Amino acid sequence: MAKVLEFKLPDLGEGLTEAEIVRWLVEVGDVVAVDQPVVEVETAKAMVEVPCPYGGVVTARFGEEGAELPVGAPLLTVAVGSAEPVTGPAASGESAGGGAQDESSGNVLVGYGTGAPAARRRRVRPAAISATPASPVPAPAPVSAATAPVATAARVAPEAQATTAVPGPSAALVPAEASALSLAEAQGPVAVISPLVRKLARQHGLDLRHVAGTGRDGLILRTDVECAIKAAGEEPAAGAAPAAAPEPAPPAERIPLRGVRGAVAEKLSRSRREIPDATCWVDADATELMAARAAMNAAGGSAAGPKVSVLALLARICTAALARFPELNSTVDADAREIVRLPGVHLGFAAQTERGLVVPVVRDAHTRNAESIGAEIARLTQAARDGKLTPAQLTGGTFTLNNYGVFGVDGSTPIINHPEAAMLGVGRIMPKPWVYEGELAVRQVVQLSLTFDHRVCDGGTAGGFLRYVADCVEQPAVLLRTL
Repeated sequence: MAKVLEFKLPDLGEGLTEAEIVRWLVEVGDVVAVDQPVVEVETAKAMVEVPCPYGGVVTARFGEEGAELPVGAPLLTVAVGSAEPVTGPAASGESAGGGAQDESSGNVLVGYGTGAPAARRRRVRPAAISATPASPVPAPAPVSAATAPVATAARVAPEAQATTAVPGPSAALVPAEASALSLAEAQGPVAVISPLVRKLARQHGLDLRHVAGTGRDGLILRTDVECAIKAAGEEPAAGAAPAAAPEPAPPAERIPLRGVRGAVAEKLSRSRREIPDATCWVDADATELMAARAAMNAAGGSAAGPKVSVLALLARICTAALARFPELNSTVDADAREIVRLPGVHLGFAAQTERGLVVPVVRDAHTRNAESIGAEIARLTQAARDGKLTPAQLTGGTFTLNNYGVFGVDGSTPIINHPEAAMLGVGRIMPKPWVYEGELAVRQVVQLSLTFDHRVCDGGTAGGFLRYVADCVEQPAVLLRTL
């Protein structure tokens, strides 16, 4: 006899407490092997495939695609010791003895975890309103104007009791439908609060049950009635103030802040709340840097591997600058009121993907040359685009390089990637007029922006760091002193 085991969402590390189900990789009734991936989930750090530690037949799944589950919540149940899909009483939520399991028994009730099965719900189809009642409907007692309650359904004006306007190109009057519409209106409340709106509808013989309300919860507003009157080929009644009839606005789209987008929002908000940041920037002549890159790639030849990118050169410049200004490779321990200078540079770089902005981290960037950094950036970028970055590859950075020039913009004020102390932003490199060796010339110019935590250093240190980066961009030979 098969034993049913429950597999819960495991701890995915890095302090993550929940995950969103992106895609189920198995169906109920499938046979799974030990450590076979059964579901693809997205955390605040990355998208990962979760393997099942049991082998057997999947008997139940918990959570639809798009649902968020906390760590420790049931993911699925597996019948171990049987290679056949579970059928019969077990699959329908009954115990081997024929009765439903008790909620406190601890035995898994297939499809519902260890809790009691959910009661079946019947769908009740609403009865349609017939234009011709099956039995005679007694005429209502006459109600005088003095005693008519305000909360009754809107009444049709005398001249409209025999005919009812049907919206359409011809605005035809269909007498046979007037009594049916009046009967339908009398059988339930109309989403109208204002007596003035009801009066306006009565004056024009308008059936409020055929008016779509644009107010909250479908409330019918005066503009809705006037639009309906205008659509029927009538003008508002005399004495009624003319009002514009705008098109009903489409409902606003709501996008949940969860997964990667939620993690980015939380980190940026925390950065703004906790870090007193400041930004300085400078324009630099990158003509010599571009020439040096071209020379490096030409000297390497086609057999030397991938080309050295501009981002790799800028990353190598950053590691050299951080060696001279270690204050910016640090973090602040607010509880201990201490600045913690970090021994190594783990360089993060911003990468735009279909899932949003992610920041992969090049580990020990201070020990790498430009070619090694470039190869690691290329590897991590491809993994980011494929959605295969692990949480460890997205955490632990000490300094971030943000090349927003790829979006065709010149400058920006970067937001520090909390809990780091600084971020260097790089705009697009483009031809601009520049004074070079005392003469006006067209040079390749780039804007560099440094946002830094003012708690770890003053403007002099930040300015020195940025000036050194600009000098290396303008004269790459400066780097030879530190290589």
